[in-house]
Amino acid sequence: MKLYRTTTGIFVDDNGSTYRLNTTDWDALLNSDDLPAQVNAAKGNAEAISGDVLTPVTSQEVWASGVTYYRSRNARMEESQAAGGGDFYDRVYIAERPELFYKSSPWRVIHPGGEVRIRRDATWSIPEPELTLVANNKGKLIGLTIGNDMSSRDIEGENPLYLPQAKVYNGSCAIGPCILLWNGPIDRATKIALQILRGNETVVSGSTTLAELKRDPEELLQYLYRELDFPTGAFLLTGTGIVPPTEFTLSHGDVIRVSIDGIGTLENRVARR
Repeated sequence: MKLYRTTTGIFVDDNGSTYRLNTTDWDALLNSDDLPAQVNAAKGNAEAISGDVLTPVTSQEVWASGVTYYRSRNARMEESQAAGGGDFYDRVYIAERPELFYKSSPWRVIHPGGEVRIRRDATWSIPEPELTLVANNKGKLIGLTIGNDMSSRDIEGENPLYLPQAKVYNGSCAIGPCILLWNGPIDRATKIALQILRGNETVVSGSTTLAELKRDPEELLQYLYRELDFPTGAFLLTGTGIVPPTEFTLSHGDVIRVSIDGIGTLENRVARR
């Protein structure tokens, strides 16, 4: 089942049949004791999903994981080599403790179809397509969605301590279009794909699978909740295995499409200014 939050209400797609839910309390729904049962109990009339699709983030903090794919580890080492931080990322990749960092306040999260941004003081900006975990207030994994972790590689490469500025700014995080309710082990063959269009031309495309994800997703959540409380739950981006070529940087007007098997596609345009 997939949950959608729209401007006209909450809807569920249950194997191709769609229903409006008889509730408007998104946070209470996500934090119910048995989410699938609660969704089934709240099913109203069968009807097509209507309205503009909103991000599934309402009051939840968004966090992110770093250097969880070998490709990401290599890219981070390359960009920070001149600053003397090249081996930091190798250490994180092999360490027991994962890298976790705060990514976005809920009100900063961009909805599907909305405009993400590149920093005005950055010269090398890229999207990072990521499987995103949805957890309730008890730290239980309840669903999966798609995240775009916009990043300023030149700023992070200048000094690893600049990570918050490279990662956290207005328009730096998009999440959606829905939540795929959790119903068992994540299929490691799940494909994640990235496409960037400039005008009508595809300028970047790539894909990976969750088989390349070094960290166990539920272990990442355990670390996040180890010493933090999240009263309405949290979203956790799990890192990227797709990094555009070194010579590529985003431009204003580019369209970014992130697709994940079983969930759908998150599409956003880079704001023109």
